[in-house]
Amino acid sequence: MQIPRLHPDTIEEVKLRADIVDVVSEYVVLRKRGKDFVGLCPFHDEKSPSFTVSQTKQMYYCFGCQAGGNAIKFVMELGKRSFADVVLDLARRYQVPVQTLEPEQRQELQRQLSLREQLYEVLASSAQFYQHALRQSQGQKALQYLQSNRQLKEETIQQFGLGFAPAGWETLYRYLVDDKHYPVQILEKAGLIKPRKEGGGYYDVFRDRLMIPIRDVQGRIIAFGGRTLTDEQPKYLNSPETELFSKGKTLFALDQAKGGISQLDQAVVVEGYFDAIALHAAGINNAVASLGTALSLEQVRLILRYTESKQLVLNFDADKAGTNATERAIGEIAELAYKGEVQLKILNLPDGKDADEYLHSHTPEDYGELLKNAPLWLDWQIQQIIQDRDLKQATDFQQVTQQIVKLLKNIANSDTRNYYVSYCAEILSLGDTRLIPLRVENLLTQIAPAAATYSKPVSAKKAWGGGKVSPSPLPTERSLLEHAEALLLRIYLHCPEQRQGIIDELEERDLQFSLSHHRFLWQQILEILSDDRETKNFASPPNLISRLQDQFLEFDSEIGLISHLFHVDEKNQKEILRTPQVVQAAIACMDLVMLEKRYRHFLELWQQTDPEAEPERYQSYYQAFYAEKIKLQQIDRQRLFSITELL
Repeated sequence: MQIPRLHPDTIEEVKLRADIVDVVSEYVVLRKRGKDFVGLCPFHDEKSPSFTVSQTKQMYYCFGCQAGGNAIKFVMELGKRSFADVVLDLARRYQVPVQTLEPEQRQELQRQLSLREQLYEVLASSAQFYQHALRQSQGQKALQYLQSNRQLKEETIQQFGLGFAPAGWETLYRYLVDDKHYPVQILEKAGLIKPRKEGGGYYDVFRDRLMIPIRDVQGRIIAFGGRTLTDEQPKYLNSPETELFSKGKTLFALDQAKGGISQLDQAVVVEGYFDAIALHAAGINNAVASLGTALSLEQVRLILRYTESKQLVLNFDADKAGTNATERAIGEIAELAYKGEVQLKILNLPDGKDADEYLHSHTPEDYGELLKNAPLWLDWQIQQIIQDRDLKQATDFQQVTQQIVKLLKNIANSDTRNYYVSYCAEILSLGDTRLIPLRVENLLTQIAPAAATYSKPVSAKKAWGGGKVSPSPLPTERSLLEHAEALLLRIYLHCPEQRQGIIDELEERDLQFSLSHHRFLWQQILEILSDDRETKNFASPPNLISRLQDQFLEFDSEIGLISHLFHVDEKNQKEILRTPQVVQAAIACMDLVMLEKRYRHFLELWQQTDPEAEPERYQSYYQAFYAEKIKLQQIDRQRLFSITELL
């Protein structure tokens, strides 16, 4: 609406009455620190609070992004709203009389402002009407349903303002229009009545339904939800979209839950009205409901204003519809979850029950325990993928692997990604620990492009000379290592006279095969050696290749990665003829990889250490990674020379 110029007295009065802590608390979780309040800045992403609010100065300031100002500017910047619009909104909230510079414009302004006020007023009157009807004879069925079926006490019924819409077509209409003299247009704009298609007139939207008021964050009624007590469809009916109500931007019971969410630093989202009501009745006062629709990103951001650590638990029904709703909700907020901007958990209650049903036969403490142990969303997703799948069947195994790879590809944090790669590798190994390294390697190979995209480099601290230090791995390292390890294993398999020397070299340098399929083959070789302890030549068991091939019959999915090592073609024969150089190059290459890992490890520790807080540890890490770098340069020179001979 077009807002005329406001009188300076009105602006000053709003500034005086609008407490900045009260205003900001609607959007930011504030905690007392000294004489001021602190919280996470709503104007930029941050992990540690740098946003401060001074009640004495009535000002806010962020040390991170330098945003600052008074209560009016805060609401303007956050909502991208005009100065006059914000002042009028705060004037209504703090009951400040509104004056304009041009007296003739006051009447039009008041008319425009009064529309929203009239909507709030007629909705509040409707709620009172429904609450009164619940106590009348016609509402006894609804009251009995609340008390018996839902097991709600009187204080809970009053707390949520539950009521009943009589069965007549025009009962509410006649009360509000004939008795209370509200304009018909206001009722229609509030979503309470609809015009008849034929014959003129209006009819009530809600008839013969249990009524549940829907409130905004400030506790004002903005809509209703109605539950049928018959077989009428739909079972639940919400108010239509209005100037006050947008279903995708509203959460049921948030006005009552925001304090609990802030206090517990966690929000619980359920599907239905009565799930949220039952949780609040049980003293679990951090629960909200999504109004029966898919949870939207806007709704999630609304909840996250009140939890500092961004903890969100979805407790939807465990049936197919509830699972689908959970999947859709995850899809909406997956980007936030992948980035770690929300700590998302999924709670499915036992026996497919919803929260209301569960609390009829269990204590709030039981629910709290389940809440505490709810799995992270990725764990839940993985369980959904493997549910009802037989991983011993090739088709199921392939489909599950593909879905897991698709899920893991988008994990931004490398530590989290590595954890879930190992976790999924254990699942896919079906209890055979020997297969875990191979499964890890296979998963990493498939998600490698995405992993590279999402890896975040650790910023290096300035070195002693003022420059920056960063590792410089060779681009062909993986292919060289693959080739070197394969040649070493081929030599071991086909040149019995070299076997003891290879074992001695590996033990002396304390080296392991880096690639999982090579580690897997080497493990099988060592097991055969262990079984042949009665022979004098432990390093040269007879018929080694034949015995390995027999052993791999039970691992047919792994044999494809190493079967070529059991055979020697013309090119392989030439390489094997140069055995000393090949062994030297292979050992040097493997040694290089281990040194590279240690170098990177100490470098990251050094980069993450504060030189002022921990000077000794800082210098120790520096010396460690520098020593590894020197070794790296020495072994690299040896390997580069040997690789030329090798190829």
